Amino acid sequence: MDKVDIYTDGSCLGNPGPGGWAFIIKYRNGNIKEFSGSEKYTTNNKMELTAAIKAIKYFKKKIIINIYTDSKYLKDGITIWIKKWKLNGWKTSNKKNVKNSDLWKLLEEKIQDHEIHWMWVKGHDENIFNEKADMLAKKAIES
Repeated sequence: MDKVDIYTDGSCLGNPGPGGWAFIIKYRNGNIKEFSGSEKYTTNNKMELTAAIKAIKYFKKKIIINIYTDSKYLKDGITIWIKKWKLNGWKTSNKKNVKNSDLWKLLEEKIQDHEIHWMWVKGHDENIFNEKADMLAKKAIES
């Protein structure tokens, strides 16, 4: 089975405000592909989720994906918190509706198609691909 590394990021000017998302695919053969987009009015967390969803949806056949994100909201949400949210009917421990539940549900659906490994990387810590994804997400807002 093929294997790729993906670096994702989301950005927002104001929160909420105009936002951008980006992902970079790094193939084992050294090829790299970059994707980005924007929304006029959104939040940073929505852009983080959108980047991951769009990255995963890019692949039509089953693949092993290492996703690198500097968003603990994204990583912890999909690997830890989502289990409790589902058990609690998409409510938080405070009995409030889970924010962005539509995106969480879509992300959970899409990860079923692949073997996903989630990795957290420290943002703005000289990780070349994380920095590039951040730059692409910010640039997408301007365009």
